[in-house]
Amino acid sequence: MKKATAKNVTRRVTKKSESSQSAAIDAVFAAYPPPVKARLLALRRLIFDTAKTTNGVGALEEALKWGQPSYLTSESRSGSTVRIDQLKNEAGGYAVYFHCQTDLVETFRELYPELRYGGNRSILLDAGEKLPEAALRHCIALALTYHARKRKAG
Repeated sequence: MKKATAKNVTRRVTKKSESSQSAAIDAVFAAYPPPVKARLLALRRLIFDTAKTTNGVGALEEALKWGQPSYLTSESRSGSTVRIDQLKNEAGGYAVYFHCQTDLVETFRELYPELRYGGNRSILLDAGEKLPEAALRHCIALALTYHARKRKAG
């Protein structure tokens, strides 16, 4: 019988934690009110699709950060984390959050003044309105390639 190595044990623990992490993410989505849940799930699909079609991004890791579904470029390290959540103080409101110490939201404001913003950290959306898909896709692509662009410029 082969002895378990630390590498094998770590892999098993990781698989188990991935499963529990996935269940925790599913629980967060299940708890949203139906109209917001539908919009957040559409936004989630848009984030994964944007990552898939944007050069250099690679696979995304979905995790919970601050209790919010979060999308990280752990494999390529090409970008900044993107988070999504409902707005606590606005019925039907939800948002895409970006790292506040980047210039991402400032850049988005210049490119898409028609969008609504929450300070220097989010794009605010309403479940009763059509998702501004083209603008969001571009903003998400810019976030998912943020570090790669900074490395290239530096």
